[in-house]
Amino acid sequence: MSVFQIRIPDSVKINDFELRMLIASKLFEEGKLSSGQAAEIVGISKRAFVEILGKYNVSLFGYEYEELEEDLENA
Repeated sequence: MSVFQIRIPDSVKINDFELRMLIASKLFEEGKLSSGQAAEIVGISKRAFVEILGKYNVSLFGYEYEELEEDLENA
């Protein structure tokens, strides 16, 4: 596992959990991590990770809300 240091200005108010969640959710969204791997990065259960994804505008199903709405209209 790689370890990175990120310098964030003090003016950015973000805690460790939020930063880990932002990174893990983005990597999950891009298909670079499984939900289990992403949850491990954040330090939470896979179930908790999946439940929180919506707060970070990431779909568990790989759909954007607008795409899903459009598909439902076309069905």
